Amino acid sequence: MTEETQTRSDPPPTRADRARAAMLAEALPEAAFEGWNEATLRRAAEAAGYSEGEVQLYCPGGVLDLLETWSRNADEAAREAIAANGANRIRDKVTQAVLIRLEQYAGEEEAAGRARARLLLPDAVDRGARLLWSTSDMIWRAIGDRSTDANFYSKRAILSGVYASTLAIWLDERDPDKPKTREFLDRRIDNVMQFEKVKGQWRKASANFPDLAGLASTLRYGFDRR
Repeated sequence: MTEETQTRSDPPPTRADRARAAMLAEALPEAAFEGWNEATLRRAAEAAGYSEGEVQLYCPGGVLDLLETWSRNADEAAREAIAANGANRIRDKVTQAVLIRLEQYAGEEEAAGRARARLLLPDAVDRGARLLWSTSDMIWRAIGDRSTDANFYSKRAILSGVYASTLAIWLDERDPDKPKTREFLDRRIDNVMQFEKVKGQWRKASANFPDLAGLASTLRYGFDRR
């Protein structure tokens, strides 16, 4: 377990958190067939015992708030298992972390597939991107990443693409052992590792290169004639 996981002290769930969790639990079976829409939210709220006013209070973003709750709860459920994984190599840590996170949707593949489709619609694409970034950030932190420079952003951007594409394969694969998903993920991780290797070689080779950004600025605004 990482130091961050050991010292984390999450606040207790709020009334809104509990309400969204209750509505989510009621929505999951129906969403697998009817999709994630406002009618699904309305029926889930009724089944969970919440009024229309409470739905507006606890889910001002409509059914997308339930999808965000599901994604963030899955992140939290995966975090400790990822941190406790005994893999040593970074590629193995990332591979296992992605698989652990995907397993949070086991048994709910239909609902998860419809959630993915809903988050690709124009009114949800921003939220979908934020949730994807949050999942990638959770994975990197859980395996002990401490980067703070440009690598912080590049790692999360690359992993977001890996996770999103692997999720699509995972959802379509009926074999519970997910062999195609694992093969696909291995290939994608290979690509990432090759990219990181080339990037590291470039940084080392270019350490003594002139400051091109500074030179471009000088050319644009003129040399100091003093």
